[in-house]
Amino acid sequence: MTAFYHVCFAVPEIEPAMRDLRRSAGVTWSDPVSDRLGEWDYRIAFTRGGPPFIELIEGVPGSPWDASEGPRFDHLGFWSTDVERGSRRLAGEGLPVDFSGCPYGRPFAYHRVDSIGARVELVDLARQPAFLSSWHPGGEPMPAIEETAGERP
Repeated sequence: MTAFYHVCFAVPEIEPAMRDLRRSAGVTWSDPVSDRLGEWDYRIAFTRGGPPFIELIEGVPGSPWDASEGPRFDHLGFWSTDVERGSRRLAGEGLPVDFSGCPYGRPFAYHRVDSIGARVELVDLARQPAFLSSWHPGGEPMPAIEETAGERP
């Protein structure tokens, strides 16, 4: 099995979540970054120190990261050699697409895993160098799910 590289929590406010995880677990954080996907503004931060990372994301109501009903475990993130092929594989296994960033020019997709009450995220491996540059400078490459035609990883 390919190891996940991050666990994500959707939170209504990023700073209190960062503070509380710093206090309780001693983690250190990158500075939060603001961005926009489609019509949704969001803020994101990752722990420092290498995988597996903790990601916090603060999204507006109605966004894929809406936490207006309270904070929640949102997803496990995995690198994938082919997000579209991986999404077809997961959907074929009964894990439907919950949201895809691909139509917005972002190569990732969330799939619902109802048995755990959360999602799995596939992120295109081509994005890993930019991720490492932004969130873990000098970090080693991380493994990816190898999506192959007609084969299960």
